[in-house]
Amino acid sequence: MKVLLCAVALSIAPSLFAQNRQIPEIELVESIPIETILDNTDIRNTRETWLEMIRHAQRSIDIEQFYITDEPDKSLRDVIVALCSAADRGVKIRIIADARMYKTYPETIDSLGRRRNIETRRIDFSNLGGGIQHSKYFIVDDVEIFVGSQNFDWRALEQIHELGLRLRNTEIASVYRDIFSFDWEASAEPLKTKQPRMVLTKRYSLPVRVLTKAGDTAIVAPTCSPIGFIPDSTLWDERALVALIDRAKNSLLLQFLAYSPFERLGEMYTIIDDAIRRAAFRGVKVKMIVADWAKGSSAMKALKELAALPNIEVAFTVIPEWSGGYIAYARVEHCKYIVADETAFWIGTSNCEKNYFYSSRNLGITGTSTSLGGILSKIFRKSWDSPYKESITPNGSYKPRVHGEKK
Repeated sequence: MKVLLCAVALSIAPSLFAQNRQIPEIELVESIPIETILDNTDIRNTRETWLEMIRHAQRSIDIEQFYITDEPDKSLRDVIVALCSAADRGVKIRIIADARMYKTYPETIDSLGRRRNIETRRIDFSNLGGGIQHSKYFIVDDVEIFVGSQNFDWRALEQIHELGLRLRNTEIASVYRDIFSFDWEASAEPLKTKQPRMVLTKRYSLPVRVLTKAGDTAIVAPTCSPIGFIPDSTLWDERALVALIDRAKNSLLLQFLAYSPFERLGEMYTIIDDAIRRAAFRGVKVKMIVADWAKGSSAMKALKELAALPNIEVAFTVIPEWSGGYIAYARVEHCKYIVADETAFWIGTSNCEKNYFYSSRNLGITGTSTSLGGILSKIFRKSWDSPYKESITPNGSYKPRVHGEKK
C-alpha cells in the first residue's frame, strides 16, 4: 500500500506543483559573458529559467532553434540532460533546427533524435523565404514560451550577452504554436523544393495583458517574420519595429548584433533607418549599440552616417576575450531589443537588416510596461556606460575584430 501511495503521489506531484507555482506571467531573462560587469542581480539567468521550464513540462516541449551545440562540462549540458529526463517521463519533444547550420553542428541534435519521445527535423528556409531559420524559442505545454537572442549553445549561456523573455499566456502561445506547426510540416521528409506560403487569414485576440515580476501589468503581443510565412500580417516584425520607433517622443534605445541598410548586389533597405532618422529629426534622443563584429564591414558607412546626425549617438561594445583563451563566435553582445521612452519595447531574434524581416524566420514580443521598459533601459545604460563602449564617430577608424574560427 505504501508503494502504491508513493507511486500515485509521484504521478500527481509535478501537476500540483505546476498549478501552485507563483511566477510572473512575463519575465526578462539574461545571459552574461563571464568576467564582465554586465550582470544584473535582479534578473534571472537563462540556464536557471530554461531548466525550470523544462523540468515542469507535463505534456509537450516544442523547440525551434537556429542550431544546437553542446560540450561536456559546459552550461548547456544540464539543459540537454533535462530534456532527456522530460522525454523519459513521457513529455513529447519536437525540435526544428536550420538545415544549413545543422551541417555545422549535427552531433547534439542527432543524439537527441535517438531518444524515445524526442523527434527532430531540419528546415531549409532557403526553399521557403530564401533565408534561414533564425528564431530561438520553445513552447511548453502549449501555454508557456521562451523567446530571445539565446541560441541553444553553451556559449550563449556563459560567453555572450543575451536577452530573452519568458511568457505564460495561452493566446500568445497559440501564435507561436501555429508558426511551429507550419515549420514542422515544412520540414517533413522528403523536403519539397518549394513550399506554399502561409495563408494570412488568421486573427488572434491581441494584445494581451500579463502580470510582470514587479507586479504591474504589461500589454504585449507577439511579432514574427518573414512577411509571407506568418499567420497574421499585422504581427510582422518590421511593422512592429517601425510603429515603436515612430511612437517615441523623448528617448529611443536600440541594441543589435548587426545593423545595416546595405544589402547584397548594392540594394538599399532603409525602412528602419528612415524611422530612426525621423525620430531624431523630431527631437528624440537616439542611442544605438551594435557589436564590434561590424568593424570593417559594409555597415560602417551607415553607422558613421547615423552618428553624424543631430540627436543620434552610436557605439560599439567590445567585450574582452576570456582569460581562459579565445572562443570563436563568442565574447559579444548578441541582444536584439528596442526601448522607446523607457516604457514601450520590442525584444526578439532579428538583427536590423532586411533579410531578417523578409526572408528568414524570426520571432519577438512587443509591448508596453513601465517596469519592463525600465529594466531594459537599465540594461542598455549598463552597456552604454561600461568600459566596453567605443563611440562611433563620422571620421573614426576601427580595426576589424576576428570572431570566427581562427585559421
